[in-house]
Amino acid sequence: MYGLKRTVLITGASSGIGRSIARNLLQQGHDVIGISRDCAKFKVSRDNFHPVQFDLSQLQELPQKLRELEREYPDLDVVVFSAGIGQFGSLEEFSYAQIQALMTINFTSPVFLTRALLPFLKRKTNSDLIYIGSEAALKGSRKGTIYCASKFALRGFTQALREECSKDQVRVCLINPGMVLTPFFDPLSFAPGDDESNYLMPEDVADAVSYVINSRPHMVIDEINLNPATKVIKKK
Repeated sequence: MYGLKRTVLITGASSGIGRSIARNLLQQGHDVIGISRDCAKFKVSRDNFHPVQFDLSQLQELPQKLRELEREYPDLDVVVFSAGIGQFGSLEEFSYAQIQALMTINFTSPVFLTRALLPFLKRKTNSDLIYIGSEAALKGSRKGTIYCASKFALRGFTQALREECSKDQVRVCLINPGMVLTPFFDPLSFAPGDDESNYLMPEDVADAVSYVINSRPHMVIDEINLNPATKVIKKK
């Protein structure tokens, strides 16, 4: 662990992977700004936790909201993009509104946030942009046309952004987990198998984020792929 105290903005902080990342970093003593649609879902009685309630699908409001956050938290130097949704099915099963909603949360919203915050982060001595992708960014799969597209797009974006930021002190990392045991699967028709070797825990992803944040500033970690030991999918 490099040992620097960081100020970290986390999207999707109220549940699942985002909540685990927030807890991990809070325990380490980092300052955490947690963005979620409903702050009541995750209450922490710590001075270093700052909840912000905001709907990331409201793209037109993002630039102004982020300018306010920059003024309120001038030490912000890490952003973790953890918010995301999953929806699966044949392409014909998607409405146009569903396609737009999934792409907005999984891809367009992180791009808007990055665009708004990047000039601010480039003025820092060191800063990190960490995106939670998916194994779906590595290989297309049946019933995953739109979800895979959103994650492939995010992966291409981070690869290009890393090149753009190579002369600045902004590190760009993409973490691609396989199936993680979280409420992500609650509305879906499938889930990971029951054996603990069939899934990752959100703490596994949080550990990877911690590794990136606490690593030596002059080392860049491009991508981290995480998978359970055995991939088993069960239908509900």
